[in-house]
Amino acid sequence: MNIFIDGLRPQSKQLLDASARGKIKLKTPEEAMELIENMDASDRAILRDRSHVPTKRSLLELSSQDAMLAKNKLLVKQLESLTETLSKLPTQLQAAQPSQLAIIQVGGCSICGGAHESSC
Repeated sequence: MNIFIDGLRPQSKQLLDASARGKIKLKTPEEAMELIENMDASDRAILRDRSHVPTKRSLLELSSQDAMLAKNKLLVKQLESLTETLSKLPTQLQAAQPSQLAIIQVGGCSICGGAHESSC
């Protein structure tokens, strides 16, 4: 068992030590073997669960493709809203500008047409 444990990667040794709640080498060969078999069975169950494809999706279960499509749809709606707002902008700007009034000269110089009164 010690030869097997010594041949493991450091991460695997740490995982075994954590699962053994101490050093795995301090366990009897039977205890260590039982722990490794339990971990193997657990890993197989996890892999089996991951390969299981649910037949009915709930609201929280979206594939990455579905999530991307939802984001794209949201972006399209935002772009449409922005385009509509921008298309109304010229009309709003024209309505906000004061209309040009005809300039009427009320009085002034009869000789030069200036803004002062003539003395004649």
